[in-house]
Amino acid sequence: MNKKISNSGNKLAIKMAISLSLGLLVGIGCIFLRESVGSDSNLWTTLNNLLFQDISVEGVTNAIGIFYILGQLFVKALQLVIVPMVFTSITLAMCKISDTKKLGRISYKTILGFVITSVCALILAGTIGFIIKSMGLFTANVDNIAAKAATANSNNPLMIVVNAIPSNITEAFSSNGSVLAIVFVAVATGLSINVLGDKIKVLKNILEDVNQIITVFLSFIITKFGPFAIFVLITRTFAIYGIDNLKPALVYVVTTVCALLIFLVFGYAAFVGIGAKVNPVKFVKKIGKVALFGFSTSSSAATLPLNTKTTVEELGVSEDVASFILPLGMTINMNGTAIMQVIAAIFIASSAGYDVTVSNIVVIALLALIASIGTPAAPGAGAIILFTVLTGMGYNNDAAILAYSLILAINRPIEMLVTSLNVVGDSATCLVVAKSEGMFDKDIYNSENAVNVEFSE
Repeated sequence: MNKKISNSGNKLAIKMAISLSLGLLVGIGCIFLRESVGSDSNLWTTLNNLLFQDISVEGVTNAIGIFYILGQLFVKALQLVIVPMVFTSITLAMCKISDTKKLGRISYKTILGFVITSVCALILAGTIGFIIKSMGLFTANVDNIAAKAATANSNNPLMIVVNAIPSNITEAFSSNGSVLAIVFVAVATGLSINVLGDKIKVLKNILEDVNQIITVFLSFIITKFGPFAIFVLITRTFAIYGIDNLKPALVYVVTTVCALLIFLVFGYAAFVGIGAKVNPVKFVKKIGKVALFGFSTSSSAATLPLNTKTTVEELGVSEDVASFILPLGMTINMNGTAIMQVIAAIFIASSAGYDVTVSNIVVIALLALIASIGTPAAPGAGAIILFTVLTGMGYNNDAAILAYSLILAINRPIEMLVTSLNVVGDSATCLVVAKSEGMFDKDIYNSENAVNVEFSE
């Protein structure tokens, strides 16, 4: 086992923290400027068109949107390699784990870890949501909100199971939203190569070469452009986010943020401390930059490369384990999304006049768990899938639709924090499983510096 000690991880974390702070500072400054001069003023319109405007919107042909363009270029550069990275990493992981019993144990422990963290997250969300609802604080004036829920997707969440196996091989590789199908194809391919052994050499070498190219590309993008991109993305998010949108549902926002932060800081720390029997403080410190990156990009898919790098090089998890669990977790382990959907559903139902009981909350939690599994690892997807939970509960009167529209309007900052929980949860499960299988390096975990390590068989 070769180890190469480096301070790159700590330096990157510091740069990201500085970028986040500056982004928040400048973004809040833009909010105050917008509120003081008015969103319809010539000054703000000019500034918005120059820096923040989404130029993909129809009718904004004269806008430049510098921050929008830079942010999209960075996110798309990361999304560009999601499909090949997931496929090659999982396939190679299947090839290297020759012990089929070990593979079965890893799969079982991974799913069990996902279930344990999800259940704990849902219990926390349901408890906090019920308390706030019982205090009569979950109300919103939905009369003046424009209904926008007609575009929501209300497909049965169990369709995610049906779509896990693609009917056409090209379907699995045609979209970043088909990650679960890619996982299936990769597992099947890797296991087949494993069985055939030395008969398959060329394909395995090609996959290894592609995986190395992806690693170099992503390391360059993240280390060189990551901090700057975080500043751009955070600044733009807050600059285009008006205070007027926040006021009608301030209690929902505060409640959800508190629940998410509690589970992010204390929930995962307890899970790692109990499950892996390691110092959880070190986990919180090292995984912090992954949480910040997820917060800024609001995309689990875009955060996967950094999460993989941190989990292997700084948390001491075997690359074979990380290559299997993290892409799978990105697809089905959505603790933050589940918390948001439970609290949002209680808020919407209460605002729309429905009587929400404890039994209702239990059903909401189960629907949220199933629906979150099918949530794409992309910005804003959780709020759209929320409509599935509302439909399943029968919360579909006009007031509920209007309250749901309010959630769509104000949920962007919450979605950012939701992503942080999702990606940190994947890494936490990865660490616990690796420790139980003896595929964990405690020296790397306890090290204060980043460690580049290659695990040998």
